[in-house]
Amino acid sequence: MQQHVTAFFKALILGSMCTLSAAVFAQDGKMYPMEAPAEPKAIPLGTGGVKDQPEKESWFRQWGDPMVRNVSTATLTPFLADPKKANGTSVIVAPGGGFMWLSMGNEGWEVAEALAAQGINAFVLKYRLRPTAGTLEAFDEQMKQLFADAEKIAQQTGEPHKRPQWDLTNPLTDVEAAYALIQKRSKEWNVDMKKLGMMGFSAGARLTMEAALKSKKAELAFIAPIYGSMEAVDVPKNAPPMFFAIATDDFLFHGQFGVIKSWYDAKIPVEFHLYQNGGHGFGLGNPDRTSNKWFDAFLHWLDVNGFLKK
Repeated sequence: MQQHVTAFFKALILGSMCTLSAAVFAQDGKMYPMEAPAEPKAIPLGTGGVKDQPEKESWFRQWGDPMVRNVSTATLTPFLADPKKANGTSVIVAPGGGFMWLSMGNEGWEVAEALAAQGINAFVLKYRLRPTAGTLEAFDEQMKQLFADAEKIAQQTGEPHKRPQWDLTNPLTDVEAAYALIQKRSKEWNVDMKKLGMMGFSAGARLTMEAALKSKKAELAFIAPIYGSMEAVDVPKNAPPMFFAIATDDFLFHGQFGVIKSWYDAKIPVEFHLYQNGGHGFGLGNPDRTSNKWFDAFLHWLDVNGFLKK
């Protein structure tokens, strides 16, 4: 029971728990330092840095997946579909990590490659994050303290499901800059701007929602928040159609359907997939989980709504 409670508060604070992959069965959850990978196709978005960020961008592995933290320079990496298969539909992909790190493999590059294989252009957004401790050891201690503080507050207030209210100005600005860049190079990249959407995972799902609800510069054709917050939101009349997927054993679900009802009440198309299992951070999927088919369902949803037609 204590492990369950501790895990819950990790999800509450981070917004994207230690992302899982097939490697979860062979590796532990310890964070291991790694060299920054080559990102030859990453395009700086020129949105500025991060205030009070003394540390350099650094990478580590957890559950076998590459993660990055202390991002102060936002970039966009294109994964373009084969022109012979491309249908003009494109997706900005936002990895999760509680705005403290980004799960670049499981919720970024792997998803983008899967989309491109289906003729859909994908653009992985490495958005700016909140500052964290310099060393990996200090970062680990910082996370433990956050978990302890969150558990204490939840016990005092009786609101264990309420998400932290953080300033998302920087990452939202990065989304808008990514949108502008794609628009500028849309002919070169074979992008139909009327079919440009956004997909986000966990914290990336929250950022996707932020863009759909508040941005006046990014006119998204559709959104796909994957295991994001279920809290109710105020939906504007021009909000895009939404595809939403989450598992019942995800800490962010907790039996609530607020965001789905918000879209339904606004009379905007919404597709909701609630899976029996999968936990949090399943990315494209893990073995023997019902949530493994969400990507197929998403493609079918795009097809039915006319986004996959050339």
